[in-house]
Amino acid sequence: MEDLFSEIEAPEREEIIALRKELEEQNYRYYVLNAPTMSDREFDQKMRRLQDLEKYHPEMDDPKSPTKHVGSDLSKKSGFLQITHKYPMLSLANTYSREEVEDWVKKLPQDVEIVCELKFDGLSISLWYEDGLLTHAVTRGDGVKGDDVLNNIKTIPSIPWTLPQIAGMESPRFLEMRGEVLLPWKNFERLNQEREMDEEPLFANPRNAASGTLKLQDAKEVARRGLDTYLYYMLGDNLPADTHYDRLQSARRWGFPISEHVEVCHSVDEVMAYINTWDTKRKDLPVATDGIVLKVNNLQQQQALGYTAKTPRWPIAYKFPAEKQLTLLRSITYQVGRTGVITPVANLDPVQLSGTVVQRATLHNEDFIRSLHIQEGDRVWVEKGGEIIPKITGKEEDNIDENNYSYTFPTVCPECGATLVRVEGEAAWRCPNETNCPPQIKGKLEHFVSRKAMNIDGLGTETIDLLYSQHLLHDIADIYNLKATDIARQERLGEKSAQNILDGIERSKQVPWARVLFALGIKMVGETTAKKIARRFPSINALQQADREQLTAIEDVGEQIADNVVAWLHEPANLALVERLAEAGLTMTAEENDNVMGNALEGKTIVISGTFTQHSRDEYKTLIEAYGGKNSGSVSSKTSFILAGENMGPEKRKKAETLGVALLTEDEFLQLINTNTTK
Repeated sequence: MEDLFSEIEAPEREEIIALRKELEEQNYRYYVLNAPTMSDREFDQKMRRLQDLEKYHPEMDDPKSPTKHVGSDLSKKSGFLQITHKYPMLSLANTYSREEVEDWVKKLPQDVEIVCELKFDGLSISLWYEDGLLTHAVTRGDGVKGDDVLNNIKTIPSIPWTLPQIAGMESPRFLEMRGEVLLPWKNFERLNQEREMDEEPLFANPRNAASGTLKLQDAKEVARRGLDTYLYYMLGDNLPADTHYDRLQSARRWGFPISEHVEVCHSVDEVMAYINTWDTKRKDLPVATDGIVLKVNNLQQQQALGYTAKTPRWPIAYKFPAEKQLTLLRSITYQVGRTGVITPVANLDPVQLSGTVVQRATLHNEDFIRSLHIQEGDRVWVEKGGEIIPKITGKEEDNIDENNYSYTFPTVCPECGATLVRVEGEAAWRCPNETNCPPQIKGKLEHFVSRKAMNIDGLGTETIDLLYSQHLLHDIADIYNLKATDIARQERLGEKSAQNILDGIERSKQVPWARVLFALGIKMVGETTAKKIARRFPSINALQQADREQLTAIEDVGEQIADNVVAWLHEPANLALVERLAEAGLTMTAEENDNVMGNALEGKTIVISGTFTQHSRDEYKTLIEAYGGKNSGSVSSKTSFILAGENMGPEKRKKAETLGVALLTEDEFLQLINTNTTK
């Protein structure tokens, strides 16, 4: 290999290797982690640079290069059945230049019709209908195969499960509809508000949130988040119409969600008019868009134009440039979160971005500020693009003077004056004054009463703030000492509100132990982690006896979480708090049937593969945990057996045969847990 590349100049050779590595890493962060660290435009620029270098140096051709394949969202740990696409799902060629759009149009056959559509910013999905019935919903994956997320897709109300019989339109034996799964702006904002309250990382944009949601194992949570979709392409045999536009109209008659903003254009001028219109109007849409897609309308012309290894030649995507503005950073203030994390916030001269006025943007932490050499009085770039969360991306070039850079992060809490601490290995500074720092106290109260925790109606942010200011609430146990007269005499409340709040407080005493544990607000113990800990330690007394080694033996509980739990439960103030909650009547011990139905699967690791008739895959995962088993997404020597349904993945079957792992049918599995149940 060294001899083959010997004629290439070392800098260009190293650049090719470096670009391939960087782009593959970004593909993984974008498609799998849903946490890209590079803008779309920067990614596309680097991809083009790599394409140019590879074209100039064909001797460095590599079929594994990111220029030859689409990014992949496949993960061995996803737990979803992987299915090979009937038609490869390729990516679109992107451009940010209107001149390139004009050149593309001019190279097409004369008098060609071009369909212009909005480019929705979500993740691709392929819906399969066989004999009119929705049978599979497959993600793009690596373009060749993807994950079947059918149960999650069925939570989207706009997607039909069956195709209606329509006069004059014969339902094809096989029909594939492709489209984009989206999270509307209002649902995205609500989800991020919930995550902010729980001090979980915020989703950067609706696309990342939609992608993370569609890969959840809990279909109920997927439904709660409120995904939506637009479909934009039809595939199959013996389909109605010979043009793309007419097929979309047929799809609309079958009940598919098709965008109303699809137009057939006949010239460059009409295409540019469409782009100009939606460059502004898209900001009023309920979902995120990041560009315009142009497609040749005639299907025979599409076939004649053909495909490259990675992209079809008959469509192109024009992406709107990320919107950014230069504005003055007037000041930096510091917010205190529920767990004491200090978050710096940039206060800006108001600037218009994506249809809204931006005056504040997060600066994340001290390291982020120093990395951009930002300080008060700088003129900074604020960007939004397809993202709803404003972010500062840099500062004005002629405003940079590194020799005079001076920034000092505060050393005391801006709310209570306590000396801040920074744990080794963490980026954040924290206020350690948990019991007397007002934002921490109110944040803990808000977390405790939230829907996923104790779910106490009526105790919202404003009411908590009011009751705290009146010295009626200082910690979470005080909630159970509230009296109707104390609440009713507060401004904006009254007797009816007081009774509603007290009713909610009384109902919270029936909340199961796992949710009580989550509600306590122990650092890094989220909803899922609390369930796993509560299953292993079914009471507060048992948990108080746990040590670090016992806790880290629980799946997904690392040393840091274990240390947080042990430290919290050994703090005298917290022990007194738990005692008061127990005296108030909260559930501190798991009921016998709380997520535990027996021990038939205790110590067993089980893989689920295929489709089932008596229960969904999610329901079987819940059953496995309820009977003491552990779910796994991949087959290994530690696998006890595979719960094998119809259309079991061939790779899992082959690996099971190699390792000698047993396969249990649906009936055999149900018989196993029913005949070996002990309570």
